[in-house]
Amino acid sequence: MTYRVYIKKDYKSKVERIGVNTTRPYFIKIAALAAVVISTYFIFGTDSTEIPESTPTPAVSSAIPEIKALETPTFEISQDSNIIAEEAEPENIALGYATELETYIVEEVLDDSLYDYNPVIVSEETVQTTDEIIDPWQSVTVKPGDSLALMFSRLGLSPSSLYKLMSLGKEVSNLKKIRPGEILHFHIKDDELIGLKYEINLTNTLKITNNDNQFSSEVIKVELEKVVKNSSAIINDSLFLSGKKAGLSDNLIMQLVAVYGWDIDFALDIREGDSFTVIYEEQYKDGVKVSDGPIIAAEFVNRNTPLRAVRYEHENGRTDYYADNGDAMRKAFLRTPVELARISSRFNLRRKHPILNKIRAHKGVDYAASTGTPIKATGDGTVIHAGKKGGYGRTIILKHGGTYSTLYAHLHRYANGVRTGSRVRQGQVIGYVGKSGLATGPHLHYEFRINGVHRNPLTVKLPKVESIPEKALPEFKLAINPMIIELDKLTGKSAVAIQQQETPIKLADAMMEDG
Repeated sequence: MTYRVYIKKDYKSKVERIGVNTTRPYFIKIAALAAVVISTYFIFGTDSTEIPESTPTPAVSSAIPEIKALETPTFEISQDSNIIAEEAEPENIALGYATELETYIVEEVLDDSLYDYNPVIVSEETVQTTDEIIDPWQSVTVKPGDSLALMFSRLGLSPSSLYKLMSLGKEVSNLKKIRPGEILHFHIKDDELIGLKYEINLTNTLKITNNDNQFSSEVIKVELEKVVKNSSAIINDSLFLSGKKAGLSDNLIMQLVAVYGWDIDFALDIREGDSFTVIYEEQYKDGVKVSDGPIIAAEFVNRNTPLRAVRYEHENGRTDYYADNGDAMRKAFLRTPVELARISSRFNLRRKHPILNKIRAHKGVDYAASTGTPIKATGDGTVIHAGKKGGYGRTIILKHGGTYSTLYAHLHRYANGVRTGSRVRQGQVIGYVGKSGLATGPHLHYEFRINGVHRNPLTVKLPKVESIPEKALPEFKLAINPMIIELDKLTGKSAVAIQQQETPIKLADAMMEDG
């Protein structure tokens, strides 16, 4: 017979937790009590004051015949208990008492096969339940017509909190520009604003914290992961369609047009069989692509003439694109003011006017495009005219220094902020294609003038901007060498003599150029 002793302060709790059969311990107690009574009789009913070690254990009442002689008890004590168990007196065990105010429960195991389980030993510590951890932040999407004040009102936040928050200065001014669809994250407790997060852009997040009713703000910067990729294609239809088939996004195609926009007229110069190779970046945040990075290097083969461009960062942080000989890809003027448009009429001094039906010089180039197509300034300059001008309809004339001027006619409307006297930058949208004035359909009429004399915009040599200084060329070539090597691998040819150094165009030559 085996006895297991469990330590627990609360006997009832122990019985309930381990599911001990309360009937069997009841009979065991009766038998144990009978054994104690008989033992007491022999002890106090005789002259002897102690029981010899050889005295046998008294017989137990025949009412429980299955109980055998007591064996040395086995103690099972919880490992995490701090109680040091000492061997207890047999009498105390039989009576169910324990030293140090602890309770010992004695269980008789008659048949291990019938009771093949290991009861859970309960420690002294009370089991504690914990509440679920709930994210204290809630996300709120900006609705059309929303302002921060309206969002605070819906969330039950006080106007005083909004006032304190907006008094933090320049950093929180971005909250005045929230747009529908954007998400703000609020931490609110007991109707008080504890914190606010707003993603200003992909790399900057505004975080506002309330400590003891004192608001503070900080802009947390996140570095995007950059992945370098490449793509190549042969143009069989159009640059846009070929670029899409090669896996380029609209943004990257437009970047490619911008890089080569000074040298290639994409409405006129593209031929079937032209090709391009592009090395570019993609930017990822938390493993998800969030934007296209810049083009790092590219080669465009136009009419069997390869043109290479590499992105170079100067010491002051300014970046620009250069040919591998150091010449700037960017010129003082863009070749075309409308991207990917079709030329409907060229420069012709003896053209017959389609409406007037008489010979009338066409001193510019017409780009056919749908109404509303953006028109870009081909160079930095000042607006010297923005209004109607006879058969030109709505017209903008830009002055570029003291020598050059450009004209944009038949506009549908002007861009915001473009008026006489305003300054514009190269590539800035100044208006939109229309058919005002004498026009048979929507198109842009574009003129290029040197000292007031009309020149053919398609062939006139454009002045260049500053190239890499000669003394800085060794450093420049060392920096771009890895990109040139990668282009060589992708195109399968040497970069040597890809582009020849051209003699800078003198101002006098540019003034006399007639195309």
